Amino acid sequence: MSPEASRKLRAALVDDEELARQVLREYLARHPEIEIVSECANGFEAVKAVAELKPDLVFLDIQMPKLDGFEVLDLIGPAPAVIFVTAHDNHAIRAFEVHAVDYLLKPVGFDRFEAALARVKERLAANAQKQSHSLPSAADLAAAARPPAQYVDRIPVREGTSVVIIPATKLDYVEAQDDYVALVSQGKKHLKQQTISSLEAALDPSRFLRIHRSYIVNLERVSRLEPYGKDSYVAVLADRVQLPVSRAGYSRLRAFLDR
Repeated sequence: MSPEASRKLRAALVDDEELARQVLREYLARHPEIEIVSECANGFEAVKAVAELKPDLVFLDIQMPKLDGFEVLDLIGPAPAVIFVTAHDNHAIRAFEVHAVDYLLKPVGFDRFEAALARVKERLAANAQKQSHSLPSAADLAAAARPPAQYVDRIPVREGTSVVIIPATKLDYVEAQDDYVALVSQGKKHLKQQTISSLEAALDPSRFLRIHRSYIVNLERVSRLEPYGKDSYVAVLADRVQLPVSRAGYSRLRAFLDR
């Protein structure tokens, strides 16, 4: 038997309810091939634990204080396999099924737990042989699971070992930088690995506008539009920052300013 085959799978349990973690512990006790390396009662603990311990598998609650499950997934990246644990949320469950993501519905039954665990083991084995597709991006999964017309009210950003939470109301503008976005809030820039298109879809379009392929602006921060060369404009923000405006962005922004 190869070392990979004999190595125990390392699991982390992330749920703010002690009873929910206890149920998972009891089910996992029947699986000596799995070792629980961490139990986390909130999202901040989970981000830290995954970064330090690098488990193979994470049982991840969705509704938690401080950081929810999608925000945790967004911050830890696609490295571990994830089984979401959720209360009754039909919209999220449909999204999970479309994206072929494993999930457990609370209260978690043993047979359903075993089925989800078996699928994850198969996926991990296939990943080891480079035969499996990876988990969809956290941004795509969160967008699919979010109920219609429900937008994010905060954006978590991982900076080293800490997590910064940016309230959407404090976000001045967003700038695309290759595979990252720079989130500008109160004069500070925070880099986050995410596409500007996925962030645009998550933000309330009545409050945020894509004015350029590389810029999204908080409409409340826009003071005026000014010409900048021939047939080009800039949006001037309250703090005098100037952002380029495309032709399509100009039409949308002009309509807003003329209200």
